[in-house]
Amino acid sequence: MGMLAMVVIPAALTLHSVSSPGKLNVGADASPHGYTWSLLLFIVPILVIGLWFLPSEGLEIPQRAFWRTIGILVPLGWMLDVIFARWFFTFPNPKATLGIPAPALGRPVPIEEYVFYLTGFIAVLLLYVWLGEYWLAAYSVPDYPGEARKMVRLLHFHPTSLVLATVLIGSAWFYKKHFAPVADREGFPGYFTVLVAGALVPAVSFFPIARRFINWRAFSLTLFFILLVSQLWEATLALPYGWWNFQHRQMIGLFVGAWSDLPIEEVCVWIAVTYATTIVFEMVKIWQASGRPAKQAFLGRQRRQPEERSGLA
Repeated sequence: MGMLAMVVIPAALTLHSVSSPGKLNVGADASPHGYTWSLLLFIVPILVIGLWFLPSEGLEIPQRAFWRTIGILVPLGWMLDVIFARWFFTFPNPKATLGIPAPALGRPVPIEEYVFYLTGFIAVLLLYVWLGEYWLAAYSVPDYPGEARKMVRLLHFHPTSLVLATVLIGSAWFYKKHFAPVADREGFPGYFTVLVAGALVPAVSFFPIARRFINWRAFSLTLFFILLVSQLWEATLALPYGWWNFQHRQMIGLFVGAWSDLPIEEVCVWIAVTYATTIVFEMVKIWQASGRPAKQAFLGRQRRQPEERSGLA
């Protein structure tokens, strides 16, 4: 958080100094298949890390934990399109995509949206694993299976995360109703609410255990890399060229004018994704390293029945 503040505060003050943002005047043909090509920003790191960096160092991904984490999180990312796209997003430049519609409630979305979330989660997790197992391996738990087996119960309520989620959502609603531009005060900050829930629901359930196993230095570097890529993507390409945009009614109402009115939610989205991905991955990894069935690992050891105890006696 301190590292983020160190970067975000001066950047925010500088961006706020732009009182009359310039606007690009681009046509529909300005970036043919631009959204499609931009997916390489995730695909290339996946291929390089997965097929070159990890094998060259003799490092193995904990594959079951990796793919189970992806199997949990990617469908949740897809739900953002399936359920909420009609309220949160617009796609004003169809020529920036292949033109293949993918199903979603209300109206279809570009097929690139589903590839975006799939490759995004894989890139985040691969980067975290690579950094944690190689560059910053000294800060990982040395005896992971041994420590995992010591955990009596993985599911632990974390009230601080719940309070933080409530404060964040309440603050967003208050800002929208009282400080946002008048034209943006209608509606509810639904997009931000979904992001907060996606990031903090895993923390509410698992943070007390996960924090002991997360390689926080690997997490921090992963977060900064993903933020750099996402802001390059959003501010210089996606919004100016109409690859996607946002419905103001469901936003907080805090926009970065110098970045083509990028909503503040888009600065937060990959923070939420990286945080949730790291916690879920570590919890799945702990469960598998413990060698116990899922129910017993997450809920605790089952009590012996009276007849079992008497038999043992």
